[in-house]
Amino acid sequence: MTTPPSTLTTTAPATARNALPGLALCVLLSSFGASSANVALPALQRAFGAGFAAVQWIVLAYLLAATAAAVGAGRLGDMIGRRRVLLGGTALFALASAMCALASSLPALVAGRVLQGLGAAVMLALGMALAAGGLAQGRTGSAMGLLGSMSAVGTALGPALGGLLLAGPGWRAVFAAMLPAAGLAFILLRRLPDDAPGRTATPRPPFDVAGLLLLVATLLAFALACTGAGAGLRGALLGGAALGAVLFVRTEAASGAPLMPLALLREPVLAGGFVMSALAMALMMATMLVGPFHLGRALGLSPRGVGAVLAAGPLVAALAGVPAGRLVDRHGARTAGAAGLVAMTLGAGLLALMPIKAGVAGWIAPLALLTAGYALFQAANNTAVMDAAGAARRGVVAGLANLARHLGLIAGSALLGAVFAAGARGTAQEVAAATHATFAMATLLPLLALGVVCLGRRARR
Repeated sequence: MTTPPSTLTTTAPATARNALPGLALCVLLSSFGASSANVALPALQRAFGAGFAAVQWIVLAYLLAATAAAVGAGRLGDMIGRRRVLLGGTALFALASAMCALASSLPALVAGRVLQGLGAAVMLALGMALAAGGLAQGRTGSAMGLLGSMSAVGTALGPALGGLLLAGPGWRAVFAAMLPAAGLAFILLRRLPDDAPGRTATPRPPFDVAGLLLLVATLLAFALACTGAGAGLRGALLGGAALGAVLFVRTEAASGAPLMPLALLREPVLAGGFVMSALAMALMMATMLVGPFHLGRALGLSPRGVGAVLAAGPLVAALAGVPAGRLVDRHGARTAGAAGLVAMTLGAGLLALMPIKAGVAGWIAPLALLTAGYALFQAANNTAVMDAAGAARRGVVAGLANLARHLGLIAGSALLGAVFAAGARGTAQEVAAATHATFAMATLLPLLALGVVCLGRRARR
């Protein structure tokens, strides 16, 4: 008989630990796939003779597919086995990478990116779920810290390696490079123990297709409203997203096997973790969004200098991830998470106050504090959420955590991007002032997350 999922952490921990490099590679690839295409957009615009709005869909298609599929991937893994679904998602990512590399038209490339985003959603959600379930109790923080480091490495490696490949073999090599890495991840993941549910007399509940379609439509409307739609269309899209959310909640409440069990959102640790994750990710989005403009137009750096300075954030996150995980295991998720949020607040506050004459050091020093704080918070929050999920729900909870991060990314891009655009008129002083205004608002986000921590402690008392 097949070993049930609930016993994996006790019957085969060594095998799961041996597969941890494959899980880490999955997380790295999903981040690399998101960041590597950005550097190729000018070359793709020339190659296909398209406008910027058209080639932007190469990035948006990946992000939207990964966002929409996050919960469904986790739920499917809980139902039929996380190892099986993760192997399928990794194979899909490899196939989609080949499709992108061979694409002969922009629509074909965008279609390949959609499939690549779907594979990335599976790799990220189930990679986190399996890593949390494969180690002994009290070691979850170390696994989450490692995966956080791999995510940061993938984010930093995307523009760097993508730029080298673009200057050499060309844009097709940017996508082709992911194929052998995905193949290696597939081989490593085969070491995972089989966790497919055994046959029982009770029939398996059906997958909630109606809930998935409603969730996809709702997220698509929300993302399009936040990523450049006109004022009139934005209102219609937001109204459609609100209607879709209502219909989704009603469908899930009436379903016997919902895609997203609404009871999860009534558990304080899980609900608080999702909210804090979205708030923290919205703040990190401000650094990615404002950084290139502040460094180039306010500080006058060359494109090469801008790229080098922007790599500092992911580098700090990569170095801080594993130590952050150990701190979580030693001091507990609540204490470590609160400390990470305090560091994020201080870092964002310093960016809001730093004068332009401080130069590059005035950007890098607060950013290092902010990014190290985020690495600590992310490891602590993921640990708390995964421990609260329990063995049977880790897939869907990991999917919800990734969904929260993506929603924070999209909302932060819209809200904080609007604040920056309103003030960044042209001169260096105006751009610097817009940067200060953006981070002054962004400082409120980790403070709100700290408020969630305090409310959670009060509720537990």
